[in-house]
Amino acid sequence: MPPILNRLWRRVRTTVAPVPDISATLWLETLQRYPFLAALSLHDQSKLRALSALFLHHKQFHGAHGMEVTDAMAIDIAAQACLPLLHWGDPAKALAWYDDFVGIVLHPGEAVARRKTMDEAGVVHEHDQVLLGEAMDRGPIMLSWEHASNGRENTERGTNVVVHEFVHKLDMRNKGEPNGCPPLPAGFMGTRTGRGAYEAWWNAWEPAYEDFREAVIKAERFGAEMPWLDAYGATSPSEFFAVACEAYFVNRTRFTQEFPGLVPVLDAFFTRPKEVR
Repeated sequence: MPPILNRLWRRVRTTVAPVPDISATLWLETLQRYPFLAALSLHDQSKLRALSALFLHHKQFHGAHGMEVTDAMAIDIAAQACLPLLHWGDPAKALAWYDDFVGIVLHPGEAVARRKTMDEAGVVHEHDQVLLGEAMDRGPIMLSWEHASNGRENTERGTNVVVHEFVHKLDMRNKGEPNGCPPLPAGFMGTRTGRGAYEAWWNAWEPAYEDFREAVIKAERFGAEMPWLDAYGATSPSEFFAVACEAYFVNRTRFTQEFPGLVPVLDAFFTRPKEVR
């Protein structure tokens, strides 16, 4: 590591000590597995390494169905989970956005959850739902390792289950159900009030969501070309936010082509320090 980055690493580490280092070997292997992490500047890679080390210090990994979670696997998850917080200032304050849970459960592949839903007539129906991941409000995060570890193919497709579930945690910081708009600071995008911040957010997101939802409906019902962004984002505004963030972080070039109106909004949200609520 160049001397200037060594100094940066030591300076960042002083804000999070005592936290065990992530070994240089394991860290470089993680970067090599995920093109969107390798594409970060050396400065940002060093910041992400320190943030990931602190994340690992406070979280507990569990393997489902007898799966053994190795150090390398945990580091891979930590780096992806911390990417949305990279530019949020002090590492401890940034990670406070994830302080409502400790456990991260890794399944070898897809998980199947038994769900109950009630129709308009009040009849309860049970069904199985296949999950690649799930973020539970004030509870753990579940991830499919098969899908979380497929870095190169996922980068091309603009998908990332780790980013998806962890930005759900940001959305859950709102009071009530997640709605696709995480808590915003006053002054967001040059606005003067909290209300103005939310208006600026929805002015960009509502038309983007409606256009995307319409495109998915045309593809599914009438044979039009399916949009590049994961169609699961059309199921609700909160899922559209999570799916959009996946693509924004792992394939920004294609995301910018598809959703130019959302890029400045996500830039404003993810590149300024903010206090947890």
